[in-house]
Amino acid sequence: MKPSTRHFTIAAMLMACILSTTVVSCSDEPDTSNFSTFTNEMISDYLQAHGEFSQFVTVVNRAGMMKLLSAYGAYTCFPPTNDAFERYLEKRGLTSVEQLSDADCDTIARTHLVKNMYTTAEMNDGVLTTANMNRRYIEVTHGLDNNENAVVFLNRSAHILFEMQDDSVENGIMQPISEVLESSNRMLPDVMKLNDKIQLFVKAMELTGIDKQMFKYKDDTYNAADYPRYFYRSHVNEETATAPDEKKYGFTAFVPTDSVLREKYGITSLQQLYDKACELYDPVYGGTGEPWHAFGQAADERNPLYRFIAYHILDRDVKGWNYLTPLNDIGIITTKMNPVDWYETLLPRTMMKIERLTVLKYAGASIIGQRYVNRCYDADNSIPGAMVRPTVEDQYMQDALNGRYFYVDDVLAFSLTTRDIVHNTRIRMDFSTIFPELMTNDIRQNGNPKVQDPAYDETAKYGRNYYFPNGYLKNVKSSGYFIYRRPHDYYDSYEGDEMNLFGNYDIEFKLPPVPYEGDWQIRLGYAALPTRGISQIYFDGEPQGIPLDMTKQLSDPSILGADWIGDYSKMSLTDLATDQKTLKNKGYYRGAEGGYRYDGAGASTWQVFSNLAGTFRRVLCTVHIDPDKDHYLRIRSVSTKKGNDNEFMLDYLELVPKSIYGVTDEGQMEDML
Repeated sequence: MKPSTRHFTIAAMLMACILSTTVVSCSDEPDTSNFSTFTNEMISDYLQAHGEFSQFVTVVNRAGMMKLLSAYGAYTCFPPTNDAFERYLEKRGLTSVEQLSDADCDTIARTHLVKNMYTTAEMNDGVLTTANMNRRYIEVTHGLDNNENAVVFLNRSAHILFEMQDDSVENGIMQPISEVLESSNRMLPDVMKLNDKIQLFVKAMELTGIDKQMFKYKDDTYNAADYPRYFYRSHVNEETATAPDEKKYGFTAFVPTDSVLREKYGITSLQQLYDKACELYDPVYGGTGEPWHAFGQAADERNPLYRFIAYHILDRDVKGWNYLTPLNDIGIITTKMNPVDWYETLLPRTMMKIERLTVLKYAGASIIGQRYVNRCYDADNSIPGAMVRPTVEDQYMQDALNGRYFYVDDVLAFSLTTRDIVHNTRIRMDFSTIFPELMTNDIRQNGNPKVQDPAYDETAKYGRNYYFPNGYLKNVKSSGYFIYRRPHDYYDSYEGDEMNLFGNYDIEFKLPPVPYEGDWQIRLGYAALPTRGISQIYFDGEPQGIPLDMTKQLSDPSILGADWIGDYSKMSLTDLATDQKTLKNKGYYRGAEGGYRYDGAGASTWQVFSNLAGTFRRVLCTVHIDPDKDHYLRIRSVSTKKGNDNEFMLDYLELVPKSIYGVTDEGQMEDML
């Protein structure tokens, strides 16, 4: 019997406590020669003792993986039933698993194994936070089976069997499923073409030629073996980092369905879609009399239809709906601040704002927990933005080899409203979101933040730190070591993770774009520590002020000294405004009030960044920015006290327009979120 198709999102139905996130090693095969074999039941024993999985047993044996499942490890196994295999084989025109190729068996076996243990209570809507052994992510939703049991659905086609779920064995957890899981090996444009509910958007992708840009997958010239492991120390933490295993490219598309275009705007043809694009983009870019503006010139990147489609697509593979904003809202006080991330789009020099609604004040209970693009709800504005749907219909693939797409309930556009209202704000970006390679290659927010690694750990059992060889990241030139440190509790890091420079570093990277021309403040959020050094900052090649000393906290005599007050909640608004003005005149701001360091007790008052003298924002420069040009920030070590063992922390970047930082009236202040 096929599973019920009555799916629904129940984010609160199952309390989630994710044990671990993505861990990708150089090889997906553990070294079984070093494992101890137990006499208690293993995954292999379980499978062979249950006749209803005999066809999966055949597949696993042909893949040569039964020995692996007989040894020590930590896996989640999703074995399909024999009935599920019969349906799978019939769909492929086969009558026996013996007709599958060895390559088929290897793919099927790896698709149903995950190298981490997950109970159903730990499976949140979005995707499992560890890829399967085929290096693909399994989509998770929740719904009812045919007996009205609340169950977990995987890839929308299979559900975990209620009567057999969460069965523990010595080396993992068994989660038997109702259908064989499949993943597409097509590129994203080809997967999208198979969905007949988004054909107008797909045809516009083809007309503009943007689809041709989306067939990149991997740089085969990159070889991780060329780069040795790096050992480093930051404060009291002794860690190692490796170069990424691969250099993959990816894309994420946000797609209004044909029905959304028809019902909201009466659009049923490419010409009408072009007319809508002109309505949105002519006031921003002009050019109505130019040859490239015509409908027949849609492949020109200045054409309104090209701009319309390009703005709906990111140049990164966001692995799932739950990865669009910080996983599990780590490091963010969600009662004060909605988790927000900003990403560049394929429309040159533009970004989109993606926000998860957690603050009830401006959201409304019915949409709490949902994710929106370019939403702006505050005391002055009511711009709803477009809601991102977690999944698409059961009969369609949503993920491709090099990306995935999401439905949105409205069109997206870098319109005057987006430019002048929604994006006229303090743009705060975790550094891991600036470089698309970190998300595409499963680096951002990998690992289990609850577990601290032993000194110089090389096992990567709970996650990995990475460094990026010069040339790996687009629009980045660097010397020394540029490192991503995975999320950890007890770290003074926004969104739980941070990036660091080590050695005799010198790095230059392209700044994210600002929405409009004007004066902008560029700020860096970081934690001051005695092991960190001194660096000179450059904007577009010009030095900016005196070097930045990362060893000094706000309580240092050169900043506030004895005037530092740790608990700002004890200050009046007048005193707080004076405090902000004093810091601003010295080039500093308290840390973000919406961020906190998790010390086991959550976001208690004293752990909020704005209360800590060591976690704050430094103004790197105040400059006039032309949004039609690329701009670069350079950071060069000028420390001498530690020789070649220098350190610089890059936690989060803020791009702040004068409309925000330019508050000068007595008693007024910028919000501290």
